[in-house]
Amino acid sequence: MQVIALVSSPEHVCARYRLAAFIPALRKSGVDLTLEPWPPWWSPGFLFRRRLRRADAVIVQRRRLRPAPLARLRRAARFLIYDFDDAVFSRRSLHPDGLRSCKRQSGFERMVSAADAVVAGNAFLRDQACLHAGADRVVVVPTCIDPDRYPQAKHQRAKAGVRLVWIGSSSTMRGLEKISELLDEIGNNHPGLNLKIICDRNLSLRSLPVHFCRWSEQSEAAELADADIGISWLPPDDWSRGKCGLKVLQYMAAGLPVVANAVGVQPDFVRHGETGFLAESPAEWDLAIKTLAADPELRQRMGAAGRRRALRDFHVERGAAAWLDLLKTLHHRPAAASA
Repeated sequence: MQVIALVSSPEHVCARYRLAAFIPALRKSGVDLTLEPWPPWWSPGFLFRRRLRRADAVIVQRRRLRPAPLARLRRAARFLIYDFDDAVFSRRSLHPDGLRSCKRQSGFERMVSAADAVVAGNAFLRDQACLHAGADRVVVVPTCIDPDRYPQAKHQRAKAGVRLVWIGSSSTMRGLEKISELLDEIGNNHPGLNLKIICDRNLSLRSLPVHFCRWSEQSEAAELADADIGISWLPPDDWSRGKCGLKVLQYMAAGLPVVANAVGVQPDFVRHGETGFLAESPAEWDLAIKTLAADPELRQRMGAAGRRRALRDFHVERGAAAWLDLLKTLHHRPAAASA
């Protein structure tokens, strides 16, 4: 089976984790998945359209196409699959114009309605897609990880020297900046604590020392393992509810306990008292960090529980199996697109 995925870039985090990670397992089952960057202006030439027609299925990741390009793609694709792992129907958290966007919403509805199948990254996104497509056309495939890539945290530090870690992009760092006062308060209350930032830009805090580590695909797993506690805070809005929790999964894969607020998938991933702590108020955050910083054995135990959860529910082989089931189901349907 030949499948072409149209992505913003094969190196983009969404393409790497939601598609490229599954290629080895899919290949073993006879599915050849190829990632292609967006054609210029979505006006692909004749040779590219012919490649799309020859494919058994075409995946569009995240992009909301205008009517004319979508119609061309729909005619070329035997089966069209729409994959998304963010609330692409709205603007990002903390956007100056607010979350609601009629343009984004209508584009999302157009893509979902045109697709033969929709792959959503979590239950909230699935429910949004089901408003515009039959529930039988929408499946959830969570973002998955390969735990073998992640060395395990040692948890040898206690109190002074304990290292928090946050990983993400410059766009998602805006959420971390919203709790900068909270982080400074934690730094004041717990001298010796520090925060590692794995990102493409740094964060400046007054009272909590920050160690900046420029993100790279090659080093991210080792940098996470050289920490003690993973942290994540999301604004309580629909954009955040659409997030699929990649950073939390990475913390869990590295054997780190996690402290996070109960927004989106985070209360599902972070089992309070088992794989970390859910915290809302400054006092709850301070207590969670204090408890974990003082007890390496607790960190080890919670980190191990989180890794077991990641292995059980979010392994790349499980995600590949879900994609394989979907592709097999489509393959036995009559094609919706014209040749």
